[in-house]
Formats: sequence, structure tokens, C-alpha cells
Amino acid sequence: MPGGPARDACVAPNLFSVIVWSRSPLEICGMENLQVKRNGKGKEITGIIAGIAVLVLSFYFLGINLHFFRMTPEDLGKYVNVKWIILLHIAGGAVALITGPFQFWDRLRLKNRLIHRRLGWAYCAGVFISSSCAIWLSATTAFQINWAYAFSLHIWIGVWIISSHIALMAAIRKKFVLHKEWMWRSYIATLAFVVSATLLKLPVVQQLGTFAEIGPSFFWLGWAVPMFLYEVTRSFKARK
Repeated sequence: MPGGPARDACVAPNLFSVIVWSRSPLEICGMENLQVKRNGKGKEITGIIAGIAVLVLSFYFLGINLHFFRMTPEDLGKYVNVKWIILLHIAGGAVALITGPFQFWDRLRLKNRLIHRRLGWAYCAGVFISSSCAIWLSATTAFQINWAYAFSLHIWIGVWIISSHIALMAAIRKKFVLHKEWMWRSYIATLAFVVSATLLKLPVVQQLGTFAEIGPSFFWLGWAVPMFLYEVTRSFKARK
């Protein structure tokens, strides 16, 4: 009925379902719709739990780096000559880390597009500020560790900037499926430093060698492995 409330659509149940369950097609249709709703609710709860876990990890990472804001030579270490760059890098990264998970919250996106867009612009601004500072840091202080460390950071920053740019352009051009896919890649790159830095603080990892020896490998691991797992997951979903 035009103008009436929208009803749940249901694919016609097959004859096997009708015979085995001894139910009418309408009853089976209702059961299937209920199962779809339950699956959607479960998916949303799982997403919220994952988002909270990511935020907790992000706040932990930001907390252990707050000492830079005391701006003493002891706290800044090798960053003493680029203190404003490292502070802007951390601040921009903090904005991207915190606003990122909300970009994947479907309920927020569907019910309040304005907030979704504003958080999206905040995320992009955070990435732009943090990545710009990261370029400077990777071209200067990173070489004090070694060439391999600096190179791993250059590649990570390139992936971060390019994936974020494609995600933004897709949103502007209203290609929202493409936008969501590249937002996942962008946020994986955003989390890369958190993942690698957290792993490098584990005693079992520190036993593998010095930071200069194992750091580059873990910075590759921080984004390359999660990105690969995302692509595998996306491929399996596309086949269903």
C-alpha cells in the first residue's frame, strides 16, 4: 500500500522447508525474518564489543605516550629538536584513532548522517595532520635507528595516506560501498602503529632482539597482516 509502513521482505520458502517443518509459507517466512533480525543484532553487538576493545587499546597506547607532552629533554629523547612535530603527530593520530571506530557503526550512520560526516571529516583531518608529521619524522629521526626502520615507516605512511585519500574521494563521489571498503583499509593503517608498538612492548617479543633488529619487521606486520586478513575476509563474503 503506497505510503504505508515498510514490511520485511522474504524470499519464498522452498517446498522442502514447507514439508519438513509442516509450516505454512507465511510462518516460515516470519521465522526467516526473525532469524535475519537476530543475526543483525548479534553482528551489531559483536561490532560494538570490537570497537570498545580497539578504543581501549588506543587509549592505552596514547596514555603511555603522554610523557612527550611534558616536553622535557628526558621525555622527548631523540625528538627534542622536533618536539612540535611529534606532539602534532600524536594529537592527530589520537583524533583518528578515537573517531575511526564510529565510522563503522551502521546505526549511527543510518540514524544521524550529519554526525557520521562530521566524525568522518575529523578522522580525515587527524590522518592528514598525523601523517604529514610522520613523513617528516620518518625522513629525520627514523634514520637514527637504521635504514630498514625508516623504510618500513615510509611504506606504512604511503599506505595510510593513499587509502585515506581514496576513502574520502569515494565518499565525496557518493560511491559508498567503495568508501566503506577503503575506510577499513585506512583504519587498519591507522591502527598499525598501535599494534606494532604494543607488540614490541611484550617481554616475549623483546627477547627476540633489540628494537633496531626487530622493529622494522613488526612495523610491516602491524599493517600488512591485518590488511591481508581483511582482504581474505572480504573475498569470502563476496562469494556468499
